[in-house]
Amino acid sequence: METTLSYKDKRVVIGLERPFVIIGERINPTRRKKLVESLLQGDFSLVQEEALKQLKAGAQVLDVNAGVPGADEPALLRGAALAIMEVTAAPLCFDTANPAALEAALEVYPGKALINSTTAEPEMMARVLPLAKRFGAAVIGVISDENGIPPTPQDRLAVARKLVDTAAGYGIPPEDILIDCLALTVGADSKAGQVTLDAMALVRDELGVNLSLGASNVSFGLPDRKIINVAYLALANARGLTAAITDPTVPEIQTTLLACDLLLGRDEYAQRWIRAFRQREKAAAA
Repeated sequence: METTLSYKDKRVVIGLERPFVIIGERINPTRRKKLVESLLQGDFSLVQEEALKQLKAGAQVLDVNAGVPGADEPALLRGAALAIMEVTAAPLCFDTANPAALEAALEVYPGKALINSTTAEPEMMARVLPLAKRFGAAVIGVISDENGIPPTPQDRLAVARKLVDTAAGYGIPPEDILIDCLALTVGADSKAGQVTLDAMALVRDELGVNLSLGASNVSFGLPDRKIINVAYLALANARGLTAAITDPTVPEIQTTLLACDLLLGRDEYAQRWIRAFRQREKAAAA
């Protein structure tokens, strides 16, 4: 099963037999004072800089979040989307819980976007899924419902099935639903990482849909987070993860994901691995 995102003629295909897709997470004002200040001033130059930096580092899709408390989020998200489209041709992922902001961004987007995200709560699905259908967008479905986050892999599979079935009721095919099995911090629960990995394997085997993940959540509150995140991405790849919202500017993340593609048969004749190696050597020499 493959999920296709697009911006005009530019297409990115997510699938188990395709190279892993990095969704760049850095266009997000959370805990970023300079970005907050520039957004409040209507200045999207930092947004554009982050977009270009992430694409250069290996991102194929850009997550765009403009959630500044007290600000006009529809205007900011729309403005950020327009600014990014001035300097890049990458597909965009709109990251908001505000339906008005989501609609404002989708209205100006010439392609098939990704929506981040909906839970399986009925009210949330009723707000997000009609917009996805109207604008032809794909959606990240987060494994959480009115009862919270399910504790077992089997329970998470049931919530994933509810998301896929409800989307089908709106005319959205399963290939346009990416399931996020929710990485929770292992600092609070040592079994949390394993539960998510087991849930991924179940969803992949039972539903066949593509899987996304907010990869950095697993290491929250711990030292040396980068090492944990990189290891978790490698383990998740083996369970069927096909895309992740992460920071592509961390060199180890990009290198690890390229290695996973090579070892899982998604890099014919190691062409992408060798090309990236030569680029790293060139950069080191410079």
